[in-house]
Amino acid sequence: MKKLFCVMGKSASGKDTIYKKLLERMPELGTATLYTTRPMRDGETDGVEYFFTTETQLRELKAEGRIIESRTYETVCGPWTYATVDDGQFDRIEGGCLMIGTLESYGKLREYFGPERVVPLYVEVEDGLRFERAMERERQQRKPNFSEVRRRYQADQEDFCEEKLSSHGIVTRYENENLEDCLNRMMADIRRSL
Repeated sequence: MKKLFCVMGKSASGKDTIYKKLLERMPELGTATLYTTRPMRDGETDGVEYFFTTETQLRELKAEGRIIESRTYETVCGPWTYATVDDGQFDRIEGGCLMIGTLESYGKLREYFGPERVVPLYVEVEDGLRFERAMERERQQRKPNFSEVRRRYQADQEDFCEEKLSSHGIVTRYENENLEDCLNRMMADIRRSL
């Protein structure tokens, strides 16, 4: 793996859509799938969006020294853990690697792989539009959980505050008001970094 590009941003900023579109348009990028204990959402596939796992399985991976980073969120449905695991995925990637993460996971990836190899792709959306997108996405679930939408929205205000963005060296931001413009700008920057 030459470079790891980390797509991150607040909930409902369009990270998942951007991630999928970048992979469609840039087949030269590899991927590394995160592990999570959260329940699978409608339309998700195990091993594609995430490896859906258990706390017990994550503890075993940690005991083996294979957890690069992990974080647990206290949700209205109980604790959900997300983890990046050194399970051989990174070894198979010859060029660039694209991942979705948080500001915290981005920092841990930089520590693990080195700051020169990890590139942030920070996505921004105006808060009102982001909240509308989150509510619409939740309405499409079999069992909508609007309390969790509200919790994520509030947590994002702290998790992605200007002070934390600055401390992680996030300078470049990709405004996702127009998806095509956002994608074109990201693709140009990725190609320059490869």
